[in-house]
Parts: sequence; structure tokens; C-alpha cells
Amino acid sequence: MPRLAGSSKLLRAMNESAALAHLLELGRLTRADLRRLTALSTPTISEVLRRLTDAGLVTVVGHHSGKPGPNAEIYSADPDAAYAAAVSVRDVGSTGAPAVVAALCDLSGEVRARAESRVDFLETEPKAALVDVVADLRRRAGVPAERLRHVQLGVAGSYDGATRTIRHVDVPGFGRPGLVPEIATALGTGVGVDNDVNLAAVAERRRGVGRDADGFALLWLGEEGLGLAIDIGGTLLRGARGGAGEIGYMPLYAPDSTHRKVDLQDLVGGAAVLDLARDHGVAGRTPLEVVATAAAGPEAGEFLVRFADRIAVGLAAVIAVLDPPLVVLAGPIAQAGGPALLTTVTGAVGRAAPLESTIAVTSISDDAVLLGALDAGLTAVREALIASIRDHQA
Repeated sequence: MPRLAGSSKLLRAMNESAALAHLLELGRLTRADLRRLTALSTPTISEVLRRLTDAGLVTVVGHHSGKPGPNAEIYSADPDAAYAAAVSVRDVGSTGAPAVVAALCDLSGEVRARAESRVDFLETEPKAALVDVVADLRRRAGVPAERLRHVQLGVAGSYDGATRTIRHVDVPGFGRPGLVPEIATALGTGVGVDNDVNLAAVAERRRGVGRDADGFALLWLGEEGLGLAIDIGGTLLRGARGGAGEIGYMPLYAPDSTHRKVDLQDLVGGAAVLDLARDHGVAGRTPLEVVATAAAGPEAGEFLVRFADRIAVGLAAVIAVLDPPLVVLAGPIAQAGGPALLTTVTGAVGRAAPLESTIAVTSISDDAVLLGALDAGLTAVREALIASIRDHQA
């Protein structure tokens, strides 16, 4: 009998989690919709909805009057049942960009608060700064601390999940062992960390030109650095220690050369863009201004061709190894270059090697790293809610 009772609880939990998963994915559904999707009987789905409503996870949001008889209730996951926050941390560098960009969304994905701030991490300890940023988001949105279920952190570095340590990061204090667990303890919630370019790929998969692709490689062209994300059927390749895609470190020199070691970063990074612009007489104080100016005027065509040749060095290696169906050029430099840069890069790759991957520029105009962090955080919250139903009934 105990086994049968346990099996009954498990079955109820499976039914509830299945119904909640459909409501989270599809949005507004009637009892009949859920019965069709779950293949449960009418009494069972009615009981499932009652329990989910009593638990505060589901709410009635309207009525459907398309057929004779009583109006059918329309259900939706309660957007206020749980929240996710995203925090993107980047080096200010020479661009004047904010060091921290953050946002908070409800269970439906609607952004309830967004904030940008400049933080000097030489003077401010990262844990204290991030706790303050999240607290500010909650105040802006009027969200109680217990409803915030996950915080997703995006960094210009790699995250070693085994040691819970951020690696290859230039922002002061973020490589300290123990930092991530300390942030999670201080916030009292789950904390996820991922490379910023990986998160941009998450956004590209859900919102951009990568939506329908079997897989894609995303080359991030930032004002300071560059990176690569590899999406294989919707799953990101992160590597043994989270370092997959650190393409800026790719060496470009012969072993017997007497010249100093040259990385791809030395060819395509922000400093290299400014040097190339000076060589070709293209005006601009920052790499972003330079590329935007070049893309807008035909007189700067030679700069774009030379810049595209450099990008093609990295892309040809990526395509030759991975053979992705799609390559996405993303990041502020790619956005500034737009169609003009896309045309020249496509031509440069064609000259570099007989490779056939389609190349496209990102269609995301907003902060892709922040959007991807929100998407990843929201996924974590939804999965935790579904798992909590099963754990509670076990």
C-alpha cells in the first residue's frame, strides 16, 4: 500500500508538471486545450488545475465564449509566481559603456525592471555590488525577495562549473574562488553564470536569425574583444572548463617564426580596429564609430575589405572545423557594420577557403547578452517550479 500511495502522488505530480509546462510554453489555454495536450481525462485535468491554482502557480485570465453553453475559463501561469533576474558585467574599457546592465522579468518573460550603472570594481567588492544591483531591481519592480528564484550572471570570461569559478575574466575581483557561492548565499537564491557570448547565442536561438537553424556558430565582435559560441541543435558547447569559444586566444604564427606570438585578438580586437582605421583614413574615436562610419560611406570600402579579411582568418578556421549550417556575426561591431560588413566578410571567407556555411548578421538590436541571460534565468526558474511539484509530491 505505501508503494501504491507513493505512485499515486508521483502520478499527480507528473500530471501537474505536464500541465504547468504547457501553460509556461504556450501561454493562455482552456481546460479543453490542456486535456488535448496532456491526454488526461476531464475530471483529472480539472483537479490538476485546481491544485495548481491553489498553489498560486496558475490563474484564470479570461473566458472563451466561442461555443454554446457556459463560457470556458482560460488559464495561464501566474506571472507573479516567480521572477528571474539577469546581470551582465563587462569591462568599461575605453568605450564608456556601463559596467553593469541588469533586468528582472516575471514568469511570463515580461521585463518588470531594467537598470544600468557604472561600478568601479577596483573599489567595490563584486559580491556587494551585485547584491545591491539585484536589490535595486526588486525595489523598482516591487518584487519580494522570496519570489526571486534565480539570478543569471553574464561575464566576459568562462565559468568552470566544477569549481564554481570564473576564469579568463578581466573585471577585477570576478576570478576569486568562492565568489559565486558567496553571491548565491547573500541573495538567497539560485545563481547561474555563463560566458557573455554564450548568452548572446541563447538570445539568437530564441529571438534572432538562429531560431530555425539546426545549429550555428556565433562570432561576437565586441569593441574590446571577441568570442565564439557554438550552438548544436539548441545546446551550447561549453567545453570541459567552460572555455570553449575563447577564440581571441587562437594563435596566428608559425612555430619557427622569430616574430612575437600573434593572436586573433591582435588582428580583430578594438585596438587593431583603431590602428587599421588610421592606416586607411577612417575617422572615429572608438572601434564602434570607426566601423559605423566605414559602413555608411563608400570611401571607406578599403578599410572594410581589410577588416573583413582579418575576420575571415578566424571564421575560416571555425567553419573548417565545425562546418556549421549558419554563422552569425553578432556584437556591437557586427551591428554597426550591418549589411556592408556582411557582404565584405562573405566575400573574404570565400577567398580564404572553399567553405559553404551561410553567414548572416544578427537580427537582435537590443542588448543580446542581457536578453540571453534573461532567457536562461527564466528557463531555470520554470524548470525549478516544475521540479518542485514533483519533489513536493514525492
